Order: sequence, then structure tokens, then C-alpha cells
Amino acid sequence: MKVLIIGAGIIGAACARSLARRGATVTVVDRGAVASGTSAACEGNLLVSDKAPGVELELAKYSLELWGSLRDELAAEIGTAFASIEYERKGGVVVASDEPGAEALARFADSQRLAGVDARQLSATEARVLEPELSASIASAVYYPEDAQVQPTIATEALLASARAAGAQVVADTSVTGALRERDGRLVGVTTSNGSIAADHVIVAAGPWSGDVARSLGATLYVGPRKGLLLVMARMPQRIWHKVYDTSYVGAVQSDERDLQTSTVIESTASGTVLIGSSRQNVGFDGSIDVAVLREMAAKAIRLMPFLRDASVIRAYGGFRPFSRDHLPVIGPDPDVAGLWYATGHEGAGIGLALGTAELLAATLVGESPRLSLDPFAPGRASLRGTA
Repeated sequence: MKVLIIGAGIIGAACARSLARRGATVTVVDRGAVASGTSAACEGNLLVSDKAPGVELELAKYSLELWGSLRDELAAEIGTAFASIEYERKGGVVVASDEPGAEALARFADSQRLAGVDARQLSATEARVLEPELSASIASAVYYPEDAQVQPTIATEALLASARAAGAQVVADTSVTGALRERDGRLVGVTTSNGSIAADHVIVAAGPWSGDVARSLGATLYVGPRKGLLLVMARMPQRIWHKVYDTSYVGAVQSDERDLQTSTVIESTASGTVLIGSSRQNVGFDGSIDVAVLREMAAKAIRLMPFLRDASVIRAYGGFRPFSRDHLPVIGPDPDVAGLWYATGHEGAGIGLALGTAELLAATLVGESPRLSLDPFAPGRASLRGTA
């Protein structure tokens, strides 16, 4: 089986590894460098804390299992000389700032516990034991010990190194320009800026550019960009021990609003810097960085952790998340174009969902029974097309 994957970000890399390890002949093509898009412009979160009970949460739980064993698997596949993916099961602390927020957070955590998530209710005092720098004015919190983090760019490169070790090829700086079709319309490869590539199956894993790629192949896909910004603070002695965010983050993740939304997300990295987010805004591919948005993010972070008032900002950056209108990933075959598949639309959860997505898609392609049904993620579903 020859499989062409369009996109060398975390999703494409994970799909390449899963398929190559099953014996498929895999080629990954990207118009730029490896991990040069969304995967290089995010925090590397592996979260269950922000997901309500349902199919996405089940995919997140499955993926977390796979992330937990990946480090040892990679050591066997590509050796220990490769840079660490910085996998850390640091846990998450979700904070409510007032009593109405505390009540809503408690209800949300109750529903997650029924779905098998380890969600531990904390008083304000208990929360400050885990995170001493939290504001004295918080009302309550929930601790999620399963939340984790990786370095997303290194993780992407490591997955591709593993795929290469299993025989995959990676072709960078090559744009897809059109489709190769049989007389019956089946997709059998693509034309590119560097020639044609034949394949039995073509997987679009191009993140927020997936809709554009699908159009170039004669298909329609309702996935586009949603911009987010991040602040990076200078290295400091560790004072933040978990991923910490306020309750507005969950609402922002699930919102359809086009206008700017900001919520507080704070965490340390293995290198000692502190990341502050987050923002969400539907503005197409406008990559400009708005200082007013950064100022709003910083002000909210200071309210949650006042010591950050004296921290130094070293840089800010932005990226585009692959947004689907019903907030679910798009995984599976195109309903109209035979031979065309998708693994995209994960928005801000792509790092965490990458391994599960890849395993489900690879299993389906080679005729295995996937761990979870792909039906809820089907590209032709009514809620994605806006007809539900």
C-alpha cells in the first residue's frame, strides 16, 4: 500500500509512523520544513481537563495512553541520542475566580469523573498548596493529574525519525498543485511543484491549510484557520508546577465566536521559560501580532498569578489552529473523492490527539478494527457541513 501524507506537522508525522510501522510505503510532503506550521506555534499540551464527556474526550484518553509509552518506544526505534521530546505528566490545575465559576467548574468536573477522568476538587487553600503563587482571591480549583506536556517541534521530528526508520520518506519544500485521477475519478496521487507522486491513498494532514489543499484536489473540506497568540517570559527559578488556567479557557475552546476571546493559561517549560496564553480569533490567515491582545492576556495572567507582574517578556508569537465548525477533528475518507482521506481539524488539541488520530486512521486503512469508531469524526457529517 502506497500512502501519501500532505503535511509534516504533528498529525502528519504521527500518521506516517503508524502506517510505516504497519508496512505501508509512506511519503510525507510539505510545502515548507518539518513542523514549520501550527506544530511550531503551540505549547505542546496533552489535555483531558478541557474536554467535556463525548467522543473527543475518549480520543484524548486513548491518545494519552499512547503518549505515556511513546518515549520508551522511540528509544528502541531511533536510539537515545535523539533529543528528548520532554514528555512530562505535570498535571493541570483549573481555577475558578468566583463562586458562580466554582459551581460551574464543579459540575463540569463531576461529569468528567463519570467519563473516567481523574478530576480532584480542591478548595482555594488546597489549590495554593499545589500552586503557591495563585492569587489569594480564587474561589476553588480542580486538579487533573493526567494532563501532560511535550515539546511539540521535537516530538514531531522524533515521530518522523521513527517513520523514516520504518521506511517512510519525507519531501520538504514541495507544494501540492493538483490531483492525479483515474478515469472513474479515484484519486491516485498528486502533482507537486517538484513533479508527481503516485499513491493508493492520499491523507490531508495540513492543519489550518487543509481546506485549501482539499480544494486543490477537487474536494470540499470545512476546516480553516483560527489565530492564537502566546507570550514567552524569561527563564526564572521554577514557581509554576502545573498547567494552570482559568475556567474561561474551556468556554473559549468550545466557542464559535469570530471576535477576539482571551483566557488565562500559564505554565513553565523544561527550559525554564514561562508561557502565557491564550487568545482565539477568526481572522483568516492574518498573522499580525496585536499588542493590545498581548496586553489583555498579560493582565489576566497577573490577576491569576500576581508575581508575573515583575517578570520579563522575551518574545511573543502566533499561529493558526485548524478550526472545524463543530469543534471535532476530521478523521476518515472524503465522502465524494475515493482515495482521499483526512486527519485534521483538531484546533488547539492536535498535539494531544495526534497519536490516537494516527492509530485510528492507520488501523482503518490497513483493515484492522480501530479502538474507537471514526463515524463521529467523518468528513461528511452533517454538523461539519452546517446542515445539522
